[in-house]
Amino acid sequence: MTAKREPDRLVLFTDAVVAIAITLLVLPLVEVVSEPGSEPPAELVHRHWPQIFSFLLSFAVIAQLWMTHHRLFENVKRYNSPLMLLNMAWLLTIVVLPFPTELVGRPGDDHFTQFFYIGTIAVSSALLTALTLLVHGSPDLAVEGRGLSLLVVLRALLPTAMLLLALVLSPLISYWGLLLLLLSPAAGLRRPA
Repeated sequence: MTAKREPDRLVLFTDAVVAIAITLLVLPLVEVVSEPGSEPPAELVHRHWPQIFSFLLSFAVIAQLWMTHHRLFENVKRYNSPLMLLNMAWLLTIVVLPFPTELVGRPGDDHFTQFFYIGTIAVSSALLTALTLLVHGSPDLAVEGRGLSLLVVLRALLPTAMLLLALVLSPLISYWGLLLLLLSPAAGLRRPA
């Protein structure tokens, strides 16, 4: 049964959780600056470059995931229990992401960390795919019921497929596999709204 309520409350809650998660990413860097034994800023940045890189990468990843979620929910007029459950599961991946981000910032090339980090992003993308398919496959949820055409399904699946490929290739190419995500917009196969 579909709730008669518009999704505003769900969207506001989701936006707040994403904002908190994206803010949590920077806290380890704030701690570095407040450590005793002040060193010149250039040395501090040089010494903590892996942490800075992991922060920037995860900020971009969460921002991209949120923008995809935002575009999708512009087309949601109502929500039901499956939509709420998928959304909460997606939020869990966003809230978890600062933890593998902190691990990525540590020195060394640990395959478990690569798998954990890219796997978390892949699960997040898979949940966005499920949300997209649910919204487009349920005319009572969508403002514009486009249905599940082959193009809608392909657009929803491509980012997740690219992330799964990056996950499989991670032992060989580390985090560089995440660059595969740049191919989906270039191919004109962005996620449907």
